[in-house]
Amino acid sequence: MPDAEAPLPAIRSLPSWLLGRAAARGRALVAEALAVEGMKMWPHVVLSAVRDLAPVAQADLGRSVALDPKDLVGVLNDLQSAGLVERAPDPRDRRKNAVTLTDEGARVLDRCERLAREANDTLLAPLSPAEREQFMELLIRVSGTRQ
Repeated sequence: MPDAEAPLPAIRSLPSWLLGRAAARGRALVAEALAVEGMKMWPHVVLSAVRDLAPVAQADLGRSVALDPKDLVGVLNDLQSAGLVERAPDPRDRRKNAVTLTDEGARVLDRCERLAREANDTLLAPLSPAEREQFMELLIRVSGTRQ
């Protein structure tokens, strides 16, 4: 089995490779933390989006998190079965379903967000507070996202 740290200077010097490694480590840390609550990444993302956008039409929710509609339905079914979200006719357009967070969903989301923050603190532990701030600013610029 090849050594995971075998010298591959041409690859390991690429920013894209390093970002991918950092992202994989971050996802693993957050996934492990969320597992304490029995939560996985996509349900956590969807819960967070529902909280921020509610009431939100399913189609708008899927677009906001860039999740395929079929996959979103499965996530929402699981979240609804667990009593974390509710779907009801959208008051603005009764042909659509609007999704809202239940009180239990809000409690679970609060716990998950705390766990995810702790996991991200672990990820960024090698950096000083000033370096963390700079790193986040640089990531935002490189990723093309807005805060």
